Parts: sequence; C-alpha cells; structure tokens
Amino acid sequence: MTDLDQRITSALRERAEGEIDTGRLLRDARTLGRRRQVRRRLTAGTALALVGVLGLAGAVRTDVGGLAGRMPWTATTPTAEAPVPPKADGAPGAAQRPELVGSDPLVLHLGLDTRRARYLGWAAFTANRTESIQYRVGGGRPVLVEVSPDRRAVSELLLNGLPGAEGAIPVTFDGKVREFRVGGGGAVRAWQPVPGLYARASMLGGDRSALAEAVEAIRWNEARRCDAPLRLGAVPSDAQVATCAVDADGFPGGLTVELTIARAPTATMNVRLVHGAQIARDVTSGNRTVDGRPAHLSAEGHQLELLGIPKAHLTATFGWMWQNAPPAGQVDFTEAEAASVLAGTRVAPDLTDPETWD
Repeated sequence: MTDLDQRITSALRERAEGEIDTGRLLRDARTLGRRRQVRRRLTAGTALALVGVLGLAGAVRTDVGGLAGRMPWTATTPTAEAPVPPKADGAPGAAQRPELVGSDPLVLHLGLDTRRARYLGWAAFTANRTESIQYRVGGGRPVLVEVSPDRRAVSELLLNGLPGAEGAIPVTFDGKVREFRVGGGGAVRAWQPVPGLYARASMLGGDRSALAEAVEAIRWNEARRCDAPLRLGAVPSDAQVATCAVDADGFPGGLTVELTIARAPTATMNVRLVHGAQIARDVTSGNRTVDGRPAHLSAEGHQLELLGIPKAHLTATFGWMWQNAPPAGQVDFTEAEAASVLAGTRVAPDLTDPETWD
C-alpha cells in the first residue's frame, strides 16, 4: 500500500455513515496504476498508439466505468444537474476543422445536446489524436464516442478485461450500427461525420436502436475545454501537456481530473485531482511546502500532494518507478518540477458547481 493509499483510506473512513469499502478503493487505485503505465507507453509513441480510448481509460468494462478511474462514491446514480465542460472560446468544432481533433489536449472539438444527454466524462489524447465523450441519454446505458482524424486510432473497439484477440472488435466506417456478443454484449457504430474525421460510438449491454438514438445527441459544431475544473499554470519549458481525462460519472459526489505532462522520450508527470463528498477531513500538515502551502511527499518519493483543498486530493506523480532502467536519454521529472507545477495549478472554488469552473 502506498502512502497516498493510506491517506485516502484514512480520510474516507471518517465519513459519517458506515464504512467505505476500502478494499474496492485500493483495487481501483491499482487498476488506475496499470492504466497509467499504458498511457506512459502511449505517450512514447509505441504500437499502443493505435489502441482506442476505450481500452486505455477503462471506460469499457461490464459496468462501463468512468474515463479516469472510478471511486466507490460514484456507484450511485447522481441526481444533481449534470456538469458541462466550459466552452473553448475561439476554438472551432470538428465539423469546421476536423484536422484539429486531438491536436490540443485541453480542447474538445465536439459536444452534446445537454437537453437530451448528460456528460459522464471526457478526454483528449494527443499521442493518437483522439478525443472522447462519455454520456447518457435519459435513463439509457452509458455511451462512449471517440473521434480522430486518424482512421487507425478508432478502427478497433477494445474491451477491457478480455485477452487482446478476444476483446478486439474491428469496425467498418459505413455508418451501420452493429451488435456484438463478447464482453457481455453491446452495440457499436463507426462512421465519418465529415470528410477527414472518423468516429466510433459504443454501448455495452445496449441494442442497435438505443445506440442510434444516443448518437443523435452529439454536436459537431462546438468546442469545449477538457481540463475544467483543474487548470495548470506553467509547465517545464522542455515538456508539454499530452493528455486530459475527466470522470464526472458520480458528480456531484465524486469527480476525477487527470492531466499528463510529457517530456521526450518517455518521461511523464501525472497531475490528478480527486474530489469526494465523503472525504470529511482536510489534511493540512505535511513534510514539504509548495509556494508556502503545506504539501506531502510520499515515502517512495514519487508523489507530491498539495494539502488543504477541501474534500479533495491534488497530487503530482513523477519519476521512473520501475525496477528496470529508464530509456536512454530520458530526463525524469523531479520533485522541484512537480512542486512548481502544483504551485501554478488552479482548482475551481466549488467542485460541485460547474458555474465556477470557467
């Protein structure tokens, strides 16, 4: 168990009603760690760059989990007004500039008709030029739509938890909705919304008619910010933000935002905000300071947490954490760089109120 695991477990046990299933929390944390390793390889530009967001971010499993890894408090169906990522002023939609899709990790070049659909999560990955939105129409099953100007990036639907050959479902970009039976079954559609753009929509456990109706909620002529409600300030001059993923499935009780900063050839720093309504205590004593604020460096020295954010954990994970030697020429991120990034981050004043995210 890592130091952060222990701190999260301790905080969650302080909630007023009953005991948190901490075992499930830790299992989810370990799963997230494996996903981070996959994203690290993706950032490096390996063959995994062709793997779709479904397989990377854990959005497809038997319960269609969140894009950035679910926490126990997201298990119930939220009743509050759904979050909507703020508009990206000046940015065109995918219908106007399809070649820009996946070029900026902080911008989504598509949106939803919020009169019909509720956002559950959104993500952007520059390594494989992919953007995705997970959403629900009415009381239907969650839908994941992924788009890219690169046909190969969305040419296979990958189901988590299944062997590669069994869980890889090829798609044809002819606009037809097809049902599949593996992994509990579901439906998938692949098409070209406009020339130069490829899209794939999938639903687990649903049928063709439900998916066809859900796809109508997509809006191709608008652009939204991916990083709300967590904004980064300056990043190291030789690095850049490469990925963004937001899980709002359990909003307002739970919310996760993860931004990945990359440095060639394969070094990454993951900045992660986890909000939970059941985190009852604000930890303010640490073993470090960041811009005059208390912080805590984990025992293994690879994770720095900025303390004092109500009902939330804000961390930066950095450095080579595996037993084998890092790739030749890699310059890992340091604690000083993590501290600088955390010092410049802006967390929305009210994580439960999307009006404060812009």
